[in-house]
Amino acid sequence: MSENMTGARRWLILIVLCLATLVLVVDNMVLTVAVPSLTESLHASAQNIQWVLDSYILVFAGLLLTTGSLSDRFGRRRVLIIGLAVFGVASAVATLASNPGELIAARVAMGLGGALLMPSTLSILITVFTDEAERRKAMAAWTVVAMVGLVGGPVLGGVLISHFWWGSVFLINIPIAALAIVSAVILMPESKGPWRKPDPLGAILSIVGLTSAVWVIIEFPKGFVRPGTLGALAVAVVALVSFGIWETRIAHPMVPLQLFKQRNFSGGSFSLALVQIGNGGLLLVMTQYLQFVLGYSALKASLCFIPLAIAALIFNTLGAGLGMKLGNRPLMVSGLLICAVAFGILADLGVDDGLTKLFVGLFLLGAGSGLAMPAAITAIMGAVPPEHAGVSSALNDTVQQTGAALGVAVMGTVVTSRFTAGMPADVTGIARHSLGEAVGVAHSTNNSVLLESARNAFTHAASVAYVAGAVGVIAAAVVSFVVLRDSKTPVAPADGEPGTEAGTEPGTEAGSADGSLVPAEA
Repeated sequence: MSENMTGARRWLILIVLCLATLVLVVDNMVLTVAVPSLTESLHASAQNIQWVLDSYILVFAGLLLTTGSLSDRFGRRRVLIIGLAVFGVASAVATLASNPGELIAARVAMGLGGALLMPSTLSILITVFTDEAERRKAMAAWTVVAMVGLVGGPVLGGVLISHFWWGSVFLINIPIAALAIVSAVILMPESKGPWRKPDPLGAILSIVGLTSAVWVIIEFPKGFVRPGTLGALAVAVVALVSFGIWETRIAHPMVPLQLFKQRNFSGGSFSLALVQIGNGGLLLVMTQYLQFVLGYSALKASLCFIPLAIAALIFNTLGAGLGMKLGNRPLMVSGLLICAVAFGILADLGVDDGLTKLFVGLFLLGAGSGLAMPAAITAIMGAVPPEHAGVSSALNDTVQQTGAALGVAVMGTVVTSRFTAGMPADVTGIARHSLGEAVGVAHSTNNSVLLESARNAFTHAASVAYVAGAVGVIAAAVVSFVVLRDSKTPVAPADGEPGTEAGTEPGTEAGSADGSLVPAEA
């Protein structure tokens, strides 16, 4: 195969990886739009709906580390294809669900498919694109697709729900998954890490610990001091601490925790966690602002996020070129600071503000994310040896998923508490604690005073949440500036000493001959 053909094949493989990522992101977002419709059709209770949403998250997050290790052991392409197949079949089952229990079971299976699929996409990307310049462009494209799916999912969901039944939001997963499977079989080479002994105890501890931790995060807004929540927290702490101790004691650990000794991996991971905590609740809060405060329909509200997607597309592309000239750290710091400015603008939104301020804030958020996120992931995955690509990708995914879930819980709690505190003392019942209920009561009773009070209280509560988001991304910028290091040009050895890279320290990453980054041996 010629070099040109080899290059063309790499970019075709990237399209497959983007399709695989798109099916996950779009599914997660369109479901939020379908909730009212499926609630009515399946006669689902509030608890049923919560399990429809949370069952997927629990399985997905709980299995990530184990499935990442499996992809390294048994083949990343094989695990990717299995994940796509499971996700596609489970989506078909979901469209046929006739009661909440069947839909919840289908969502559990979709969580399993997603957990198999997600680590494989990023690990295949970094093993296929070994040249740093190409890897940056590929990472930018992969991130753009994720951002477009994040923003476009609710838009697509709104269109589907307005013309078809609620199951159509799951039906769209099937052709995308099928196309990705066929393309993977035809185009993708298989890759795997060196053989290692199985680590069943590590797998069990990671699944129990991560699932319990995500459960605690989900239950946190309902009240932390509850027997079930405290019990889950105790299980999470014991399991995760035991997992960490076990993985450092055995000869062939499932997860190479020594990766966290590398500045780029640990600093990038911690920065991403902080960013996701800040961004995690953005769509949740902003969607309520657009629909309940400004009175937009679900479709019109989702269209307001288009500036975010456009900015992400532009600055992801721009960042791929700038990364080669400036390095990851400057892009991360500058991008995160732009995100902080965006949160500041959104925090100033009022009840009667037009769309100009909103669009400027969302555009800047997309621009900052477009610069920072690909640089962060490139720094993290550039510090990973190829044999650990799958489990390291899973670590990265786990950090982001946990941060996003924590962000939703924290920002949701902040908004709810501030909304309740801001409501007049004479407002009682559920309307005092829920914007949607307050707006519903106000419309049904033609109570304009209650409506205005609810809109003002929520807008103030959202401002507090956005300020918290700004603090999170500023903290991430500080971590990035202090911890991250960019590789420098190799310098000649002096006085017979081994050659080093300017600016690198023992134990940090050094450039390999093929242009990829591998850990320096101590």
